[in-house]
Amino acid sequence: MTTIGAFVIAQTDTTVSAGQSGDGSVPILGLLLALIVWNLAVLTLGILVIHQLGAWFGDRGKAVLTWLERAPGLDLAITYFTALPLFGGFLIAHAITGSLIVSVLGFLAGGLSIALAVVGWTIWHERQHKDALQGPRIVSTLNPKVGRIRNHAAVWWTALCVPIFWIIRAAEYIVYPPLTWLVKLPSYTHSEWVNVSRHKFDGLVGHDLIWCLYCDWMTGIWSLGGEMLRNVESFWCPIRFRSDKKCANCSVDFPDVNGSWVPADGTMGDVTALLDEQYTGGVNAWHGHPMRLTVEGEPVDATDTSTPPGNTDAESEQREDSGT
Repeated sequence: MTTIGAFVIAQTDTTVSAGQSGDGSVPILGLLLALIVWNLAVLTLGILVIHQLGAWFGDRGKAVLTWLERAPGLDLAITYFTALPLFGGFLIAHAITGSLIVSVLGFLAGGLSIALAVVGWTIWHERQHKDALQGPRIVSTLNPKVGRIRNHAAVWWTALCVPIFWIIRAAEYIVYPPLTWLVKLPSYTHSEWVNVSRHKFDGLVGHDLIWCLYCDWMTGIWSLGGEMLRNVESFWCPIRFRSDKKCANCSVDFPDVNGSWVPADGTMGDVTALLDEQYTGGVNAWHGHPMRLTVEGEPVDATDTSTPPGNTDAESEQREDSGT
């Protein structure tokens, strides 16, 4: 215990050795403050560019902004405003001090920088749209329902998931694509899932806007990840769970649970027969994937997302002809 205590004290001392050579020392507080100031400067520059790009470069600037609204441009913007301060703070602190604890503090300093930038931008944006503040707002509607402090504390608490979602997004780039050529799982146009558009919603400003954009980004990532996992599960292990409750819960995100998977009391022969039935060549999508749907025996174009599955143009025409 004494050894552990001495290690913690040494790691959290007010100064740490610079690098591995021990030829100098760096004040921890000074290092962290420097990281915060640097990150705030970088974030402020990014915010300025985002807001002025159209004015500075006209149509070309607006085209860049449009590109930044969806993957892969959006991924670069999110990385700049979130992952760069977080992981950059960790790596810089570690490079300077070699201390794991100080490196974690560098990561947290990055998070604090992001929070300060969000608060500063929120105040500025709301002052630029004072008229909208007089109208209906999400935050002012929810505050009385749960309490102002609780509402704000809760929404900020969800921000802890930002680095997690960023890692999930990285996995969608790194882990899943090789599966499309190794075992022919379907590929996806990421920009159709990972994009933001709520900044175009009339009256959504300041606090409401920044958190709605967060949800906009996060929901697309989660949905794309879920779609990828549907393919993985149905391809490698199409077996229902023993727990009926788990099957019911998971069927929302994995429709094949109730649609085609082998019962929990089935046999391995049932599983292999299902695999032979579902995967006969071509793209190996999950069993209920829209690309497997047909209309009058003809495959539905899976790339056409204008009409939801189960409501095809052919079905609509049939209903019109029948008067229903």
